[in-house]
Amino acid sequence: MTSWQCVLIAWGDRYPVAEINRLVASIRAQSQGPARFVLLSDRPREGLDPGVELRPIPDWFLAPEFRGSGCQAKLCLFEPGVVPDDLPAIYLDLDTMVLGDLSRLLDVMETPQTVAMLQSAILPFGAFARWLYRVTGQRRYARGNSSIVVYHPAHTGFIAARFRELSSRPDARSFKPLRADERFISWVAQPVMRAVPQRLVVKFPTEYMQPWRWLVHLRASLPWIRRRRAGLIAVTFPGVRLKGEDLAALPEGAMVADRKGRRLFWTDRALGGLRRRIIEHYGRAPG
Repeated sequence: MTSWQCVLIAWGDRYPVAEINRLVASIRAQSQGPARFVLLSDRPREGLDPGVELRPIPDWFLAPEFRGSGCQAKLCLFEPGVVPDDLPAIYLDLDTMVLGDLSRLLDVMETPQTVAMLQSAILPFGAFARWLYRVTGQRRYARGNSSIVVYHPAHTGFIAARFRELSSRPDARSFKPLRADERFISWVAQPVMRAVPQRLVVKFPTEYMQPWRWLVHLRASLPWIRRRRAGLIAVTFPGVRLKGEDLAALPEGAMVADRKGRRLFWTDRALGGLRRRIIEHYGRAPG
């Protein structure tokens, strides 16, 4: 079994320490081999689980323009010396619900140089995307979502170094890959990018929300989708207006729409066993 480290990031006060501790406890209880938990933070976190190593986010990454919707501050993950470089790392956004053994994500690392994220665009990570990246002079590339990142800190310092270099240029604002952390990771690491498989991790809005009720129910009824959902080890909630606690408090049958017009139907028919797991996980007081 490969030892690994779990990395989390918190800046500002959106996520209370109790929520961070609850996520850590959930990972610890269900996953094999996490030798270390690291929280990168802009401030002390009183009451943090004593088993979590608190490390500072470098001031350079905390510039106001990096803490907006593009979340470029997250690229501190790759800054040499910020995360210990002796073990591979699995980074999770704090709005992730863990359902199983996260160590299974390490299987996606074909080499120590591999960087893996959730797929977020039509063009998939792979040989064709790498070829397109080369022949278009790096203008076309597959993109991912950085709610979960699997990487080895000893081999990814080039990501932070390149970001520092390009973001200081006068034309930085016009360079599309700099607009968001996940765009930049996908662009600069395209030759070594791989997808975190959807049989293990999904984004909640992509997997469970659709514009029409009939489509949500159809997808939930398909046997192969039901089997895949039953085997998920994590669900992330990027872009979902409601946090886990808010979802758990919804009355049965409630409907919530996001800014893209996708709808969440808070029923067992739509969500299967996930609805009960969200209620059980977020409905109880965090330890």
